[in-house]
Amino acid sequence: MATEKARNLRAGIALLWGEQDQPTRGPKPSLTPHRIAERAVAIADAEGLDAVSMSKVAAEFGLSAMALYRYVPGKTELVELMVESTLAPIPDLSAAGSGWRPQITEWAHQSAKTHQAHPWLLAATAMRRQLMGPNQLGWLDAALAALEPTGLTAVQQHRIFILVAGLVRTLVQQQIDFDEEHNRQWNHLTGELINRHADRFPALTRAITAGAFAPDAVDPLEFGLDRILDSIQTLIDSNQTPSP
Repeated sequence: MATEKARNLRAGIALLWGEQDQPTRGPKPSLTPHRIAERAVAIADAEGLDAVSMSKVAAEFGLSAMALYRYVPGKTELVELMVESTLAPIPDLSAAGSGWRPQITEWAHQSAKTHQAHPWLLAATAMRRQLMGPNQLGWLDAALAALEPTGLTAVQQHRIFILVAGLVRTLVQQQIDFDEEHNRQWNHLTGELINRHADRFPALTRAITAGAFAPDAVDPLEFGLDRILDSIQTLIDSNQTPSP
């Protein structure tokens, strides 16, 4: 069983990285994994990730599902190819400036833009040990390259990456889940509950009265990034402060 699992993982890596063996005999394949992934991405963008199936993607090319397996072993590999397709090109952060702060800010904005364009990407890249292609690793490499000049340890740089990526994912998920009508009803019903039980939640009641939940013009991504990046600068400064 372990050998079979390892062999499948190697095949998946070869597919993502374009390193699979090419047939030397028979007719030349009419499709490529890249073209298949692009068509699957279009389906996911329009209908969601659950709508993507081997048979549905195959039908886009006038093929049977069995014929598609000649190019992609299954849906797991297909989704990994889709992720890789949406993450091209790898972000070029040099135009944002030479400092780590503007480059990480640019990285976060490009990541948010990509996830907003492909809402299914959040589910496809949930926190699990999925196989990663060169584009996905390239995004990580770009962020770490921006953080290298800070002088922070490699562990600290990776943890900062996780914080920034987590902020982006959380805010994009909130945008995806937002429903205006549901939000209006929720606010109304929750407001009635708080009014009836204000004595049980005094701090929350005071916060609501002070406008804590009122709409404002502040970009939540900018607000969150500023707080994280300010903390990073404090960490950098503390590492550079000479010991007494």
